[in-house]
Amino acid sequence: MSQEGYDKLVAELHELESVELPKVREAIAEARDKGDLSENFEYHAAKREQARLLGRIRFKQRVLEFARVIDTSRLGSEKVGLLSKVGMTNLNNNARMSYTVVSPHEANLREGKISIKSPIAQALLGKKVGDVVAVQVPIGMMKLRIESIDLAQS
Repeated sequence: MSQEGYDKLVAELHELESVELPKVREAIAEARDKGDLSENFEYHAAKREQARLLGRIRFKQRVLEFARVIDTSRLGSEKVGLLSKVGMTNLNNNARMSYTVVSPHEANLREGKISIKSPIAQALLGKKVGDVVAVQVPIGMMKLRIESIDLAQS
């Protein structure tokens, strides 16, 4: 995972633990003070939210526990790999596109980051500039020509 992705995950976890969880605990305490818990909708909703939040916290802790930050200085830009920014042309319609191959936890299509586990990234891995790859996507077969490979800036 990139340093940027790792830092973002740490910040999200800190936000959940230090801001969101205390809010939910406060909501549970307020609802508990209102009396009979068996028919108290606010109490049950707050408990469900607490369970959801604790699940997200555990998931993020587990991801961070096993995460490894990639040293970008040791990566090359002659072949597509993790943290490669790939410029390519869709040969079906001559559209140009650029994606950065990242870990599944950092994937965000709006930011141009695709998961290394996605079909497009899997087809691109290990390829060089000028190579043409065929990728099966939901709308059919897509042919992509790799135009450039750069290291992603963290």
